[in-house]
Amino acid sequence: MMKTIEATEILWQSMQKGDHAPAALQKTLSLEDAYKIQFAILDRWLATGEKLAGWKIGATSDAARKMLKLSAPAAGYLLASHRFPSGHTFEHATIYKPIIESEVCITMGQRLAGPGVTRDDVLAAVTAATPAFEIAAMRSDMAADFPLGVADDVAQWGYVLGQAITPYPKDLDLGEMTVETRRNGEVVQQVRAREAIDDQLQSIAWLANHLAEHGRALEVGHCIITGAILRPMPIVKGDRWETRFSGVGTVSAAFV
Repeated sequence: MMKTIEATEILWQSMQKGDHAPAALQKTLSLEDAYKIQFAILDRWLATGEKLAGWKIGATSDAARKMLKLSAPAAGYLLASHRFPSGHTFEHATIYKPIIESEVCITMGQRLAGPGVTRDDVLAAVTAATPAFEIAAMRSDMAADFPLGVADDVAQWGYVLGQAITPYPKDLDLGEMTVETRRNGEVVQQVRAREAIDDQLQSIAWLANHLAEHGRALEVGHCIITGAILRPMPIVKGDRWETRFSGVGTVSAAFV
C-alpha cells in the first residue's frame, strides 16, 4: 500500500489543480490512512497561513453510517477563510456541485482532550450554540470511495453562521429542537432533531476522542458543526435558503 507521505503529496499537488480525487489514489486508501492524510493536508494549509477554525462531524445518523458502511461518525476540519456570515450571497458557479446542510455549530469554551471525553465533559466545556449551514462541494463520489473523501476533508467547502446564543444554555435540549428549511420561501423540509441525528453533544465527545488518536484536541474557540439535521440538498443557481432552529435561531444564504 502507498505510504501516506506519498499519498499526501499526490493529493496536495492534485488539489492545487482542482482535482480532489486523483486516479492514483482511488480505491487505494484505508480509513486510517485517509485520516492521516487529512491531518497532513490540514498542516499544509496551516503552513500557508490558513487558520484552523474548528471541525465538522458527518455520518451522524444510523442511516448515513449504514449507507457508507461505517461503524462511527466521520470528521473533517474547518478553515477560518471558509467562514461566512448569515445572509451571505455566494456565486454559485464558484462551488463544484454544491450541497447545503442545516446544522448547529457548537463553540468550545474550554479545551477538551481525549481519550475518555464524555458527554458531560462536553456540556461543561461548550460556550455557544449557533444556527449554521454547511456548504459541501461534491468533489468525489464518497459513496464509492469514502476514504478518499475523508482525505479530501469530507467534501467541506464552507460554512455559514448565524447569531450565536452565549453562554450555552445548559438546559437546551437539542434533540427536541425542530428544524425547518425554506428554499425560495417554500418549506421543503421539517424535522425534530432527535428523529434525524445522533445526540450532538455525544458526537462532540466522539470527536474529541477521535482527535486524541491523532495527537490533537478541541481548543478554546473551536467551532464544531455537528452534522446535517435535514437531508442534504443540492443548491441551484438563484436559490435563497433559510433554516430556522427552534430555540437556537435562523441562518440564511443566497446563491447567484
